[in-house]
Amino acid sequence: MSPADRSTLDEHQRSVLIILSTLTVFAILVGTTILGIVVNWPKNAHIKPPASLRQPKTYKATVVALKATPCLAPSLQNCRIVTVHINQGRDRGKQTSFRFGDSGGAATPSIGDTMLVYRNPLPPNARVLGQRVSAYAFADFDRTAPLLWLALGFAVIAILAGRVHGLRALIGMAASLATLIYFIVPAINDGRPPLQVAAFGALGIMLLTIPLVHGGGAKSLAACIGTALALLITLALADLFTGLSHLSGLTNEQDIYLQATTHISIKGLVLAGMVVGSLGVLGDTTVTQASTVIALRRANPTLHWRQLVLHATSVGRDHIAATVNTLVLAYAGAALPVLVIFGLAGTSLTNAINTETVAEPVVATLVGSIGLITAVPITTAIAALLALHLPERQLRIEAHTH
Repeated sequence: MSPADRSTLDEHQRSVLIILSTLTVFAILVGTTILGIVVNWPKNAHIKPPASLRQPKTYKATVVALKATPCLAPSLQNCRIVTVHINQGRDRGKQTSFRFGDSGGAATPSIGDTMLVYRNPLPPNARVLGQRVSAYAFADFDRTAPLLWLALGFAVIAILAGRVHGLRALIGMAASLATLIYFIVPAINDGRPPLQVAAFGALGIMLLTIPLVHGGGAKSLAACIGTALALLITLALADLFTGLSHLSGLTNEQDIYLQATTHISIKGLVLAGMVVGSLGVLGDTTVTQASTVIALRRANPTLHWRQLVLHATSVGRDHIAATVNTLVLAYAGAALPVLVIFGLAGTSLTNAINTETVAEPVVATLVGSIGLITAVPITTAIAALLALHLPERQLRIEAHTH
């Protein structure tokens, strides 16, 4: 055997070894995720909630008349007597009237709007503050139709713009929501550790969506491993700094209510939210980095591993800057009402950040950003290693699926 043949054989063996090693790591990741989901799967498919959490049964009703009336509180205005036609329940076809606006709020009803109403569990002719209590009361507006039309418009635009990729993205989004609704939330309600559930749930979402949307080649393989490692880093940092910052998670009425009525770990919920919240940007970043490496290798097959990593990382820096800014704005937008209150109260920036209400999204933003930053070199290195050992035909396929 000539030296050239021996070199070719060694190169082939090295390629097979690298690909098999990467596939082994991926198989371990898949197996661990499946085992974690099975172990944490909620035993109770239908969990009985505490009595205080149960909501009254609501019925759809159509607004047929509006009449202005003085509000019970002098500081409020635009109160109305709303007459509705009940569309469901034992009183279907009947009309009833009730007061609207005494609790404040900017939403105003119009003729033809669909509302959700519930029966008042009070005796007939009961009075509160001198006002007769109606048989039915306002629960909320029925938003099914506008949300359905918006979702339909989004789906059509996604498919028209992305075609097959757009359809795959929609299916991936549905898989993500299904994992949240049918595993993560029920498992937490069933008493499973929220952080553990969120970690395995996030890995499950990643393993479902990335190969589904981007195919099952080397690009998705590198993106999945890079995302998983970055998620673990994010999880570890979130756990560490929520402890160092003494974050309890009790920053709003819902958290306090959950703590008082359930045995769910509120701190665990905070950590779970940080992990799940960072998953979207991590997946986007890792897929982009892997695609960049594949494109660079296909455009210039002479590039070595170090050159691929350097060139792809330079692209990744721009992506990091944009995505970190996205994370900051997302959490700042969620905390905007609190920031406005602090501004009105003249609270200094240092004191505002020191409060748990602001410190919690700050920690979430920073640990998510660190996870995002570490995802770039990890994914780039793995993708470059795989790209060097892909044949030309496979490189074309990988580039085509981007």
